[in-house]
Amino acid sequence: MSYDFNRNKTLKVLITDPISETGISILEKAGIKTIQLFNATIEDKIKACSDVSGWIIRSGTTINEEIIRASKHLRAIGRAGVGIDNIDILAATRNGVIVMNTPDVNTISAAEHTIAMMLALSRNISQGDHELRQNKWNRHLLVGTELRNKTLGIVGLGKIGREVMSRSLPFGMNILGYDPFVNQKMFNEDEIRIVELYELLEQSDFITIHVPLNSETKNLFNKDRLKKMKNTARIINVSRGGIINEEDLASSLIDNEISGAAIDVFAKEPVDKSNPLINAPNTLLTPHLGASTEEAKEGVSIAICENIRDYLLEDKLNNAVNMPISDLSIIKEIQPGLDLAEMMGGLQNQLNPGAVKKIQIECSGSLTEAKPIALAFLKGFLARRIPERVNYINSETLAIELGIKIEHSYTNDSFSYTNLVRTRVSGPDKPTRIAGSIFGHKQPKLVNILGYDIDVTPYGCLLLAKNRDVPGVIGKIGTILGNHAVNISGYILSKSEQGQAFSVIRTNSLVNEKIVQEILNLKEIISLQQVSCENSFINE
Repeated sequence: MSYDFNRNKTLKVLITDPISETGISILEKAGIKTIQLFNATIEDKIKACSDVSGWIIRSGTTINEEIIRASKHLRAIGRAGVGIDNIDILAATRNGVIVMNTPDVNTISAAEHTIAMMLALSRNISQGDHELRQNKWNRHLLVGTELRNKTLGIVGLGKIGREVMSRSLPFGMNILGYDPFVNQKMFNEDEIRIVELYELLEQSDFITIHVPLNSETKNLFNKDRLKKMKNTARIINVSRGGIINEEDLASSLIDNEISGAAIDVFAKEPVDKSNPLINAPNTLLTPHLGASTEEAKEGVSIAICENIRDYLLEDKLNNAVNMPISDLSIIKEIQPGLDLAEMMGGLQNQLNPGAVKKIQIECSGSLTEAKPIALAFLKGFLARRIPERVNYINSETLAIELGIKIEHSYTNDSFSYTNLVRTRVSGPDKPTRIAGSIFGHKQPKLVNILGYDIDVTPYGCLLLAKNRDVPGVIGKIGTILGNHAVNISGYILSKSEQGQAFSVIRTNSLVNEKIVQEILNLKEIISLQQVSCENSFINE
């Protein structure tokens, strides 16, 4: 694969957590400059990210709204790993920044670390090592338990949870699983039984956790749920800190309500002496090592650098977590339709300068992808309405923040066109309608403006005139424009309806308010609006 280095020679990517040299070389070979900055303050990060297009992190960097808002040129954040709770996703989305991760690369490492923690916990490996180094030989105090015939409860049956399951079965364990997004039909009943969380808590001898941290999973294992576990049970967390309430877990261990805990992730990292688990009994603690293998580090580094490179240079998306379109390749396939929709959005914005309550976009015919068409329309509509940068990533979010209700749909009825995009914008006054279509391969046309069927190629500046259908109107408008040395490059008439006519007069530039008012003073003129097709891509 080749890249246009000259076009992208100024691209920069900030790296604030260690990744492999192989990954870094992927970026540099593509002509992207890398800036490595570790253990930096927020002020240093804000300064460093002011002119970067991409940012690669692991778990050691937190990217909050303040930093994202200061990153004026940032297009993509790449998380080398799975967890994204150290990134303000809402702020990234609102500011049009794509967030990508590498969910599959460290699956095996995380699963193996879970098994290692479970084995070490069951046989008191950590305590045995510690006592032996202190010249103690208390074998009778370190009696462990076998995994054979024990019940393992797996909370979260994504890729890592399933790998833990497959590695636990050869030990002869009975497996219970809880995940609100799966059902028993997805699994072999001889290998795992899907149950509710309360049942898993009550029956399991070991519990492993493999879920993301979000509003629903934060403090999922609190005092009440820990009390439901057997007092001989052990819990292992190699997913995300904050899923287990650390204060409650420490209390449960001190009170012998559960038998042990192996924890690799913490609510606040790095951990200091204030963490209640540091002095809790029967614990095995590791410093977030779930993905810390040579293979995983190399794998996530290569994957995220490839993802960042491909997005910055080719707009290709892999594992995007906040993109409203699942497959970005769709955009290139329907680019003419997107350009048409964006231009129509810009026109509708000019026709609706006040508050807007509702926007409706309907696609038909060969334009089957209504969602990206709607995002393109919103991008054009908002681009000059708000100060924020607007793109496909944040256009819907920003519109909703303005209180705009958005509807998009597809219909098989193309109304005699091969394809059609119909838009309706509702504000305090009468809704405004614009429809457009792509003719041939890439030729856009406006086929309906303000309810009037018409055939207009969208470029230049357009005067939209509604007048009484009487002779002489065209001449009077032409005379006024000519008197002010305004060049008319096109005059398109719509079919008259109910004694009214509609016309589009194309000029090379916007006419001033004095000229507009002079035309409005003509007794035949009912209304006159002016719009500019600045983002048109037509070469006439």
